[in-house]
Amino acid sequence: MKLHELSPSEGSRKNRKRVGRGPGSGMGGTSTRGNKGLKQRSGGSVPPGFEGGQMPLYRRLPKRGFKNTLAKRVLIVNVSDLDRFEDKATIDGAALKEKGLIKGMYDKIKVLGNGEITKSFSLKQCLVSKTAREKIEAAGGSIES
Repeated sequence: MKLHELSPSEGSRKNRKRVGRGPGSGMGGTSTRGNKGLKQRSGGSVPPGFEGGQMPLYRRLPKRGFKNTLAKRVLIVNVSDLDRFEDKATIDGAALKEKGLIKGMYDKIKVLGNGEITKSFSLKQCLVSKTAREKIEAAGGSIES
């Protein structure tokens, strides 16, 4: 067998349907769209959630609460998570992203005091809880706002 003798197996490849190419093609006239109606028109399609004129489910269900679009997204990092950094390291948003602690977009980073630390480091541009501040300073670290 040579490369030029290769061909796809019988029935595995179909020709593209060429609509609107006259009556001889078998798909002229209405171009496989049927007669009249929304789906026959250009740009006509049923919108998502449309239930044939019945009140759609998303409008029948009761609405509760609201989503505050102006709320700040705060990433929570525990003191025990910071132990993966080297001793005397400077920790900021970029360093946390590099270590894989930040995934996604956040407005602020807050360090909480859950866990223990053995290394000293300096924190930059992070909100820090009272217990986290005590543990970091007890280990010999510093916090810069």
